[in-house]
Amino acid sequence: MGFKVGIVGLPNVGKSTLFNALTKTAAAQAANFPFCTIEPNVGDVAVPDARLDKLAEIAKSKQIIPTRITFVDIAGLVKGASKGEGLGNQFLANIREVDAIAHVLRCFEDGDVVHVDGRVDPVADAETIETELMLADIESLEKRLQNIVRKVRGGDKDAVQQERLMRAALAALEEGKPARTVSVDDEDRKAWDMLQLLTTKPVLYVCNVSEADAADGNAMSNAVGDMAAAQGNSHVVISAQIEEEISQLDAEEAQEFLSEMGLEEPGLDRVIRAGYQLLQLETYFTVGPKEARAWTITKGTAAPQAAGVIHGDFEKGFIRAETIAYDDYVTLGGETPAKEAGKMRAEGKGYVVKDGDVLHFLFNT
Repeated sequence: MGFKVGIVGLPNVGKSTLFNALTKTAAAQAANFPFCTIEPNVGDVAVPDARLDKLAEIAKSKQIIPTRITFVDIAGLVKGASKGEGLGNQFLANIREVDAIAHVLRCFEDGDVVHVDGRVDPVADAETIETELMLADIESLEKRLQNIVRKVRGGDKDAVQQERLMRAALAALEEGKPARTVSVDDEDRKAWDMLQLLTTKPVLYVCNVSEADAADGNAMSNAVGDMAAAQGNSHVVISAQIEEEISQLDAEEAQEFLSEMGLEEPGLDRVIRAGYQLLQLETYFTVGPKEARAWTITKGTAAPQAAGVIHGDFEKGFIRAETIAYDDYVTLGGETPAKEAGKMRAEGKGYVVKDGDVLHFLFNT
C-alpha cells in the first residue's frame, strides 16, 4: 500500500535541495531495509518511529523494518502553468498521481538567489500555486460537464451523481475556494475521489528558512503557519541547506551538527511524519524474534483490511486478530507477560485497528 507526497514549489525556493536531501537519506537506507526502490525523481523513505525500535529491543528482533512513504519531485511551476506555461502540463499530470502535496515555500532572504517574481513573499507564492491548481480544476470540470450532461439526459444514474458533485466543486472554485472545502457525504466519497481534482489534495507547507532561523522560524514562516491553520492544512519549518549537509554525514556526526544548531532532530523527520499525518495514516506493528515491522493503514481500518496490507490471503481467510496495545507491550515487557496479565485481546472482523497496536493475525489458508 503505497502513499505518495508530491514536492512542489516555484523556482529557487529550495525544492530541489530538499528533495536531494530526501533522496540521499533514502539511498543510505537502501542497504538496511528491503523494498526500498530509488529512482531519479522518487525518494522512498522510512517514517521515523521510536516505538518500533523499542519493540524490537524488547523482542530481541534480528531485523527492524519501518513503514515507508514516497516523495515525488515534481517539475517546478510558474504562473500560467494551468495554460501549459513552463512545464505546466507535466507538473499538473504529476500532481494527479500523488496523494498529498508538500509545497516548499521560500522563507529566507538571499540576494544571490533570485526569486522568480522579484520578491520574497511565501504567502503570495502559495497563492500562486493554489490559483494555478484551481484554474486547472475549473478547466477540467468545464470540459467534463459537457459530456456528463448528455449522459444525464440519457438517464444514467451515475452521471446524475457525477454532475451534482462536479457542479458543487465548480461553484466553490469559481468563488476562489479549493475543491477540498466542499462538504462531501460518505455515499458520495468514492465518486468524489474519482473526479481526481488537484485542489482536493491535502497540503503540507514546508517553510524553507535560513540556517540561523532553523530552530525557531521567522516572521515569514509564522505568516505561513497562520495561513495553513486558517485553511486546515499543516506546515513545518526546516532549513533545506542544513538537511542537505546532514544527509551527507553519518548518524553520530549528524547528531553533533544538529546539537550545535540547537535542533533535536532532522527537519526531514518532521516533514516525513507530517506527510504521514496529513494523509491520515496510522501504524500497527508485528513483532517477533525474526523481525519487528511497522505497517501503514489509514485511520478507521478494520482488522481484516489491516491484515490484507501484509497479504491478501490474510484478509480473505481472516479469523481473528490477537492485539496488545503498545503501552501494555512495553510496560509489561513483551508478548508473554502481556498475555499473562490479560492484556492480549482476541478481536474479530469488526475491530478497528488503533495506532500502535501490536498484532498477530490468525487466518484460514
